[in-house]
Amino acid sequence: MSKRRVIPGFGLSLGFTITYLSLIILIPLAALFLKAGGAGWDEWAGLLTSPRVLAAAKLTFGASAAAAGVSVVFGLLVTWVLVRYEFPGRRLLDAMVDLPFALPTAVAGITLCAIYAPNGWVGEWLAKWGIQAAYNWTGVFIALTFIGFPFVVRTLQPVMEDLGREIEEAAATLGANRWQVFSRVVLPLLVPALITGFTLAFARAIGEYGSVIFISGNLPMKTEILPLLIVAQLEQFRYEGAAVIAAAMLIISFLLLFLINLLQRRLDWQNR
Repeated sequence: MSKRRVIPGFGLSLGFTITYLSLIILIPLAALFLKAGGAGWDEWAGLLTSPRVLAAAKLTFGASAAAAGVSVVFGLLVTWVLVRYEFPGRRLLDAMVDLPFALPTAVAGITLCAIYAPNGWVGEWLAKWGIQAAYNWTGVFIALTFIGFPFVVRTLQPVMEDLGREIEEAAATLGANRWQVFSRVVLPLLVPALITGFTLAFARAIGEYGSVIFISGNLPMKTEILPLLIVAQLEQFRYEGAAVIAAAMLIISFLLLFLINLLQRRLDWQNR
């Protein structure tokens, strides 16, 4: 006689999992593509190849990739400091990394404007050097870096904590200097986590709206992002047009994420 389990079995758990994912992810995505499918191919081609959409796509994907790349570099540095060193205020600094997670995106956008606008704390100082950090491409980049940075740190931190110092001490014993230990021993082990952090930051930045619209200026053909165009289509009651742009963004994002994950798996296989 089999004992009755407290935890639900595989069948019931799988049923709840499929139902939950269907309600939260699969059904909304299917509805999006069904709505976009109501537009003909001519409307798809005309809308997606319009100069305004192409300019917004170039800005959205370009700024997202650049912001994710910068987040990887500085996220690695911040994670290294948090994991490898003990110093006063370390816990406070560690908690500050999660601030973009807790801060509403609209509040983040207003805050960044107050800091980087031409009359802001930092923007006023940069303006003296002829640098404008708001209402242009730079403002979009700053906002996307702000919201994507924590993903890199939180992805790297547990991996770096598990590495330990034994491998570094072994390499140093064999005559490697600090740079060789980092570049040839530690960094290759962190590359998969760095790619994962880049992917998460990149995916988060592509769909960002609230923090960008305040600091970008929303100038057509210059500082408009794709989510803003979707909102503009909805405000004009062009629901199929909004669905077309959203579906195209989703397809491109899936392809990019697939390629990045494929690269990550290849690197994991090479490191084995």
